Amino acid sequence: MKTPVGIVWVLSFVFTAGGANAAELELEGSRLVVSGMLDGSAIRAFEDHLASGKIRTVVFENSLGGSPEVARDFAQAIRATNVNTEAKGQCHAACAYAFLAGKEHRFGRGFQVNGLLIPVSQRPRPADLVSRWSGEDGLRTLADFTAPAGASAVSAESPASGAADATPAAMPASAPKERWQPNQGVLFTSTPTLFGRVYNSFYCDGTQGRDMSRCELLSDADPYKLGVLTP
Repeated sequence: MKTPVGIVWVLSFVFTAGGANAAELELEGSRLVVSGMLDGSAIRAFEDHLASGKIRTVVFENSLGGSPEVARDFAQAIRATNVNTEAKGQCHAACAYAFLAGKEHRFGRGFQVNGLLIPVSQRPRPADLVSRWSGEDGLRTLADFTAPAGASAVSAESPASGAADATPAAMPASAPKERWQPNQGVLFTSTPTLFGRVYNSFYCDGTQGRDMSRCELLSDADPYKLGVLTP
């Protein structure tokens, strides 16, 4: 279900979280809850928990910030152990890419507003959205941020010159890799209502600050169809 009703309230709530704290881990049976910023301080403990074989689902709860390199480390650990992921509350930046690495990746249940902000360096085209985050494409998109300057890579965000099918173009070997900017990316939200959850998708260019009502509402960007959420 999609609707623009309540957009201002939802987006204002999503981006008024307090200062980012370092990641904390809490074990709840077969669920490992990760909260706070993925700053790399908890990656070894995180890997040890997953290596135990007892974890079935990693729950990211209100995790904001973090670097592309840390996102890669968390994502690799998740993919290597084939666990599921869940985003409860807000999951932004590094958290978003770690979340996408899950075998199944879903929003948490409950009465909270769920938001997933996936960093991008520029407004994605419709063709980019279709193949950007599903399966292995999520890792390739993350590589656009983590590959060292001078490395040859395929950019999912560089339009292919003259290509009618919008196939991503190869990035020149000398091109520097861009890093993501705060509050810039594609935002997927899920809001509880009396009649079920309402899903909306936006592009935020980063200039809006905390006023997410200025983000652009994206049409035909259902998170389930795009592979951002699994059934």
